[in-house]
Amino acid sequence: MLVLISLPVLLVLADATSFQLRNRDTGSLVASGRKRDYPLDLPRSYDRSRPTPLVISMHGAGLWGAAQRDISRFNTVAEREGFIVVYPSGTAGAGPRVWHADGGPGLRAEVRFIAELIDTLKASYNIDPTMVFANGLSNGGGMAFVLSCTLSDRIAAVGTVGAAQLLRFSWCTDRRPVPLINFHGTADRAAPYHGGISWVTPDPFPDVQAWTTRWARRNRCALNPVDSAVASDVTRRTYTNCANDAAVVLYIIRGGGHTWPGGAPLPEWFVGTTSNSIDASSLMWAFFREHPLREAEPAARHQ
Repeated sequence: MLVLISLPVLLVLADATSFQLRNRDTGSLVASGRKRDYPLDLPRSYDRSRPTPLVISMHGAGLWGAAQRDISRFNTVAEREGFIVVYPSGTAGAGPRVWHADGGPGLRAEVRFIAELIDTLKASYNIDPTMVFANGLSNGGGMAFVLSCTLSDRIAAVGTVGAAQLLRFSWCTDRRPVPLINFHGTADRAAPYHGGISWVTPDPFPDVQAWTTRWARRNRCALNPVDSAVASDVTRRTYTNCANDAAVVLYIIRGGGHTWPGGAPLPEWFVGTTSNSIDASSLMWAFFREHPLREAEPAARHQ
């Protein structure tokens, strides 16, 4: 009887311990006077004698580094393809963890943290400086845009999923062409595909197609994109003839929610449908691999 009574408690404790193990951070550093955490996935094939690519993958607002790992499943791609992936956590204050990617006073500290994170990892691992990439979900996608404008001399290419962009594109004074691969669902209720306000913030989001076209202008691409059907619910829009081969690609997921295509399914009642027609992480890595850092004019600094 005692065993039967204790079993539920033991199961709860075991589940809590498992959660802590899955979600613990494997590294930390102090940036701008604050301790910042990050889980790191090192592939078993890592060889110190060979320069290895690095992918920085950033979570959405209210989440954390390990949650981004589990949602994106980028660790699976990293193990298969042999690159390092790190999942830094945003700032935790009085509320949930967020990336201050809205132009406020915390933005400089976020950029400094990512710059110092790259330096820290380069001191411990043989990182290929031409193969450092950044991606993000939602608020993390907004932070990826910030990095493309402030660290474009270090970030080779950027990927975004359901990006919550709250900065005007005119804020980005860095005109260096930065390759972009963008994924967005047409039924995204948090960051609406056609722009406007949502329950997330009273500030309006930009139209996704217009935003992507602005990025294509930044990269000096031909402004007549080519559309191709990838799946019954997915269209790929590609901007070509870009400066420095800095391609811009938009994956339009019809009926897709505020989710990571091919990633872990999230509560559909809250974020909408997760498409499994494509694997955003695998497609993102294939895009990154084709777009190493190219020598160009120095990046503008917003720090």
